[in-house]
Amino acid sequence: MAASTDLHRTFRTQVFIATSLDGFIARPDGELDWLIQRGERAGDTGYDAFIAEIDTIVMGRNTYQKTQTFGFWPYEGIPVRVLSTQLDADDPNIIITRNTTELVRDLDEAGARNVYIDGGQLIQTFLRESLVDQVTITTAPVLLGSGLPLFGALDNDIELRHLSTTTLAEGFVQTTYTVPQV
Repeated sequence: MAASTDLHRTFRTQVFIATSLDGFIARPDGELDWLIQRGERAGDTGYDAFIAEIDTIVMGRNTYQKTQTFGFWPYEGIPVRVLSTQLDADDPNIIITRNTTELVRDLDEAGARNVYIDGGQLIQTFLRESLVDQVTITTAPVLLGSGLPLFGALDNDIELRHLSTTTLAEGFVQTTYTVPQV
């Protein structure tokens, strides 16, 4: 597979995600109860304004499968692509793509401009391949002790440039960074 950094892309990618203070996006079993129980107390996180600007969502298989437990489709009207080598879903809400090279090409051909990257493993892959432009992390005031980490092993440092930090209600903190492309 060709490195995605060698691909031309015309779209911008953004991450908008919540973590526990110790850096987990979910419990080891994928549960989000710790966030759901506290999230509404954070007040306006800017998510609604963020998602209003998104024209395409890309998520990993695990994140897609988690959305299937919600009882409703949360991304009505927004094209969603799922990056997975394992998934074979007959779901009219999504398009499955098998690798990042194909995904980048398909997003460019589809005219994507502002892409939301969702899912821990997918975010890690996109960071390693220099495919993330901006990261917004909302940190919840809770320690989980274990779980699914937002960030994993990297081949090299990834420099971030701080854009803003906002203190939300109930001790939530939201920080936004740009990821300079090298």
